[in-house]
Amino acid sequence: MKELLTYIVQNLVDNPDEVSVTEHKADGETVFEVRVADGDMGKVIGRQGRIVKQIRILMRAVAQKKGKKVSVEILD
Repeated sequence: MKELLTYIVQNLVDNPDEVSVTEHKADGETVFEVRVADGDMGKVIGRQGRIVKQIRILMRAVAQKKGKKVSVEILD
């Protein structure tokens, strides 16, 4: 799932080499932390958070098929 999230975010931004996705477990849930270049933050979040919301929905759907719980956080 980390690879899928990385692929999606890299295709949204201008600087795909600066995309970093880290994964850790918290309270029985997998948390993905996404870091991008400063200028690319808006492209990942989108207007009124629409893009990041859709990314979270997609990742939850993939995780649900595997019987897992995930969350996606966008970090500065």
